[in-house]
Amino acid sequence: MSKDNKPEFSFDDHFYGTATVGERGQIVIPAEARKRHDIETGDKLLIMGTPDKKHLMLFKIDAVREIVSIFQQGLQRVEQEAAQGERAAPDKAGEDNS
Repeated sequence: MSKDNKPEFSFDDHFYGTATVGERGQIVIPAEARKRHDIETGDKLLIMGTPDKKHLMLFKIDAVREIVSIFQQGLQRVEQEAAQGERAAPDKAGEDNS
């Protein structure tokens, strides 16, 4: 842990090697990466590119569903709190500021 209690980033812990694109456009995800990220035969992966077209990202679809669900729940809570705050706020236009 670092001084601010965040885990320290280690390049070696996140670098798994290289992959070569085959004739059919396929790559092999290194075994250590599959093991560490619990990627198994038959898992569906979402592949996204960055706007600059320089990077690809892989996500397990189940993990994306989970994080989207968490965001949706959080968004609903924030929207409800905002709506309650708007109803509870006094009407400033009718206040006498003398």
